[in-house]
Amino acid sequence: MQHFPILSIVTLFLGAFLTVIFGSKNETVRKFIALVASSISLILVLMLIKPVMIKNNVIQYWLGNWRPIHDWAIGIGLEVDALGLFFGIIAVLTIFLSIIFSFKYTKKDSETDKYYVLFLMLSGAVLGLVFTGDLFNMFVMIEIMTFAAVGLTAFRNYQEGALEAAFKYLVLGSIGSSMVLAGTITIYSQVHTLNMAQISALLFNNLTPSALFAFALLLAGFSLKAFVVPFHPAAPDAYMSAPSSVSMAFSGMVNKAGVYAIIRLVYVLFHAMDFKSVQILLIIIGTITMFIGVTMALAQNDFKRLLAFHSISQIGYVITAVGVSTALGLTAGLYHALNHTLFKGLLFLTAGAIFYATGTTDLNKLGGLARKMPQTAAIFLIGAFSISGLPPFNGFVSKWLVYQATFQANLAPVTIIALLVSVMTLASFIKVAQSIFFGQMPKEFENVKEVPLSMRIPMWIMAILCVITGVLPNIVTKYLVSPAVTAALNIGKYIDLMMGNGYSEKILGKPIEIPAVDFTLAGYWDPIAWLVLFALLLIAVTIVAVAGGFNAVSLPTEVDDPKYDVFFSGEASEHSHVKGNDLFWGLKHDLRHYFGFMHDAHSGIINDYALWAIFTTTIFIVYIFLLVP
Repeated sequence: MQHFPILSIVTLFLGAFLTVIFGSKNETVRKFIALVASSISLILVLMLIKPVMIKNNVIQYWLGNWRPIHDWAIGIGLEVDALGLFFGIIAVLTIFLSIIFSFKYTKKDSETDKYYVLFLMLSGAVLGLVFTGDLFNMFVMIEIMTFAAVGLTAFRNYQEGALEAAFKYLVLGSIGSSMVLAGTITIYSQVHTLNMAQISALLFNNLTPSALFAFALLLAGFSLKAFVVPFHPAAPDAYMSAPSSVSMAFSGMVNKAGVYAIIRLVYVLFHAMDFKSVQILLIIIGTITMFIGVTMALAQNDFKRLLAFHSISQIGYVITAVGVSTALGLTAGLYHALNHTLFKGLLFLTAGAIFYATGTTDLNKLGGLARKMPQTAAIFLIGAFSISGLPPFNGFVSKWLVYQATFQANLAPVTIIALLVSVMTLASFIKVAQSIFFGQMPKEFENVKEVPLSMRIPMWIMAILCVITGVLPNIVTKYLVSPAVTAALNIGKYIDLMMGNGYSEKILGKPIEIPAVDFTLAGYWDPIAWLVLFALLLIAVTIVAVAGGFNAVSLPTEVDDPKYDVFFSGEASEHSHVKGNDLFWGLKHDLRHYFGFMHDAHSGIINDYALWAIFTTTIFIVYIFLLVP
C-alpha cells in the first residue's frame, strides 16, 4: 500500500493530461476520464483507512527511492499519517461528488475540456499538499493549486466580475505563495533540509530568530490559503464567480489545505502550541474570523456570496478550536473541518441547482421555489440546519465540542461569541429560506422544474452524510477524528517513521514524549443548558433585528453601480418577503457604524487587500518576535 498515496495523486494529474489529449474534442470522453480519475483516487485513499486510521500505521514513500543517507533526507518523500489522510479523505470525497455534479451543471458552458483539466490539476495539487512530507514540495503544490483556482474562477468569463475575481485571487494567492516560499527558504538556510520530519527534529527547542521569522511568514501564507480574516477578500468574489461545483471545491478542500498546513506548521514543524502566545494568536484570529464572516453574511443579497462569507466564518471555528491546544480542542477543530466540507459543499451545490434552474442566485429575484423544487428545498434545509448547529445534524456535534473546549479552557467570552455566531448563522439562513423557497414566486419562474438526477445524487449523498455524522459522533470520532488528533500530537512517531526508528532521540538526546489523547464527547447527549442559552441568544438577535426600525436616512441608498455595495443594497418591494423590508434592516441600523466601517474597508480595490495581507504579516512577525520565547 505504500504506492497508494503517490498513485492517488498521479492519477488526478494524469487525468488532466489525458483530458487534453483525448477529451478536448469529445465531451463524453472527457467526462469519462474525469470520472475514472476521481474514482480511482477516491478508492486508493479510502483503502488507506484501515492501515492508517485503524491500525495506526504511517505510509511513507520516497520518490525515486531517494531515502535518507547518513541520517539526512535528500529526496522528496510522502508521509501519510492519520492527520494527512483525514484531510485527504475530505479532498477526494469533494473531488468525486463535484465531478458528478459538474456533468449536467456545466452542459451549457463551452470549452468544458479546460474545466476538467483545471479541476483535476486543482484536485491533484490539494491531495499532493496534504500527503507530502517535503516543505518545498508543499510550496509547489500550493502554486499549482493557486493557478488552477485562478483559471476556474475565470472559467465563466462572460459573467460580470469573473475576470476581476480571478485577478484578485491571482494577486493575493501569489502573495501567499511568496510568503510560503520565503519562509521555506529561511528555514532551509538554518537546517539545510526540506523534509518536514527532519525539520521538526532540528527545530525542537531551537527556535532561532530566523526560525521565528520563517514561522511568521509561513503562518501568514497558509492563513491566506485558508481565507481567514483579514486575508479573506479574494474568497467572496472567487466563490461567487466560479461555477458552484468549483465553489464547493474551494470551500470543501482548498481552504482545508490551508487549515491542514496551519495545523502541521504549529503542532509538528515548530512545536509552537507549547507557547501560550501562539495559542492566543490563533484563538484571536479564529474568533475574529467567525464573527466578521457571519456579520458580513447577514447583509448579503446574493446566495453564493452569502455562502462565501459563511465559509469564512466556519473556518474561524476550526482555527479557534485548534488554537485551544487541547485534545478536545483539536478534536473539535478537525470534526468541524469535516462537517464544514459536508454542509458547506451541500449548500454550494444547492446554490448551483438554484442557478441551473433559474439563472440567478439573487435573493431579491427569487421566491416560492419549494413548490417547484421540493427535493432541493429539503436538501437546503438539511444544510442550513447543519451549518447553524441544530441537533441532530452534524454542525451541532462539532460546534458543541468547540463550546466545551473553549469553556473548559477558561475562554468563556470566546464560547459566547461562538454561540452568538451560530445564532446569527441560523438567522441569515431563515432569510435565505424565505427569500428562495417560500413566499411569492415571480412569474418568470412558473415553469421551473427540479434539477437533473445526476445533480441531485451528490446533493443527497452529502445531505445523508450531514445526518450520519450528526447522529453517530462516537463512530466518526473513533475511526476518523481521534486517529488524526493522535497523529498531530505524536510528533516523535512522525519523525521516526520518516527518518528511521530512534532518529528523534538521537538528534534530541531524549525521546519526545507522546502525549495522551484523553477526551470525551463533552456530554453531547445532555445539551439542555447550551440549547437554552442558544434559544435566548436567538430571541435576542431576533428582537434586535426586527425592532431596530428602518431609517432610510441613516443607510446608504441604492446606486446605479452597486458593484461594491456589499452591505446595503436593499430589496425591491415587488418580491420582498418580510413586510416590505429586509429582515435585518433593524440590525443594520443599530450596528450602522460597524457596517459602515466594514463597507468602507471592503473597497473592492486589490491594492487595499494586498496592503491588508502585508500589514497583517508584519503584525505576525512583530508579535512572534516579541511574545514567542
